[in-house]
Amino acid sequence: MNEVANSNAVGGALVDALGPKELEALIAEALDAAHQQGVDQAEVAASHDVGLSATARFGEVENLEYTNDRGIWVTVYKNSRKGSASTSDTTPPAIREAVAKACSFAAYTAEDPHSGLADAKLMCSDFIDLDLDHRWDINAQQAIDMAIRCEAAALAHDKRINNSEGATVSTHRGARAYGNTHGFVGSLSKTSHSATCIVLGEQDGDMQRDYYYSASRDSQELEDLEFIGQTAAERTVARLGARKISTTLAPVLFTPELARGFIGHAMSAITGSAQYRKASFLLNAAGEQVFPEFLRIEERPHLPKAMASAVFDAEGVATWDRDIVSDGILRGYILSSYSARRLRLETTANAGGPQNLIVSSNADDLDALLVEMGTGLLVEELIGHGVNAVTGDYSRGAVGHWVENGKKQYPVHEVTIAGNLRDLYRRIERIGNDRDLRGGIRCGSLLVGEMTIAGT
Repeated sequence: MNEVANSNAVGGALVDALGPKELEALIAEALDAAHQQGVDQAEVAASHDVGLSATARFGEVENLEYTNDRGIWVTVYKNSRKGSASTSDTTPPAIREAVAKACSFAAYTAEDPHSGLADAKLMCSDFIDLDLDHRWDINAQQAIDMAIRCEAAALAHDKRINNSEGATVSTHRGARAYGNTHGFVGSLSKTSHSATCIVLGEQDGDMQRDYYYSASRDSQELEDLEFIGQTAAERTVARLGARKISTTLAPVLFTPELARGFIGHAMSAITGSAQYRKASFLLNAAGEQVFPEFLRIEERPHLPKAMASAVFDAEGVATWDRDIVSDGILRGYILSSYSARRLRLETTANAGGPQNLIVSSNADDLDALLVEMGTGLLVEELIGHGVNAVTGDYSRGAVGHWVENGKKQYPVHEVTIAGNLRDLYRRIERIGNDRDLRGGIRCGSLLVGEMTIAGT
């Protein structure tokens, strides 16, 4: 057992984390030191995260971790040169030393006319409450007990479940703050909680593993622990007896948790850094028909309790609602102020990444899409990283079920699904309304009309 802190310490530590206003005071101190150094511009980020994670395996504590991380990141700009430094020591002398180091480093970097703060007029001024902070006051023993309950439900579900990688219950609470020499300072507190279970099963010498998890800002919205364990067991048992299939062309249906990654490849390709480096299969694609006409991808940064909500980005720029894709047409890129300047465009308030992408649906849930697909491959896990970001060539190992007459017939493994993303995106036929809310991309089950499935 790896125990980093005793349970009594863990029980109160989540409450004792530095608050946003305390972090803002540290930022003010760093900016004042930067001003004394005579820099042209400066920006400072500060954070403090506290967390507890307990893992149980076969009813015993396997891992217990308590985290307490804080830090300050300083960036200065002088004569179009940039210098950065960071420290986990938040005492005044350490902060002044970090600022001094950042200033000294700036003397060695090349001039970059695109560097600097985002425009002052774009700074956020309306700090609406997005309801992201829901503290879960559990101590180590409570977390352990919950993990044991979760795993026990999985182990008891089916006699073919004969091994476990454990169940984990985690809670984290953190505060973030950012400020710059435009006079902007903003901060927030947020939490994230999760429960995960991973088990293995065996039948006639065939061994398989699978998992299930629940994650939320609010612990009250986590799924039932016994349900998480039972679902992990059900998914594992459903894989037993997996077969290979012959190479074919057929429709492919992605589950929601995989569909968001499939869409995510396009989002990575339209980031500013991918565009100005000319390392994107969607290079200069703004205004082009990338997806079918029915498809829309909305960015909605201000959703309460959502996993990627933010009122300002990592540069203090106010976020806003927009359509990244509408009628299947790519309407713009995902830009920070730096990448926007490189492309002679305006920032989209995406320094730090996009916030809550919602993919439209034109169908019901996974079960309905199985019926619509009729015959094809339901993909439930992807293996490997066979995606070429420059060409769009896509080749991933896949595990799932072969479907006929709209029903799962048998589990499938050791196959590869392949194609080019430019072509595959246009072949998307249906997207379900069963969106996975556990990440920053909210997408339902996704049906591609035809893909190459390489088997025996």
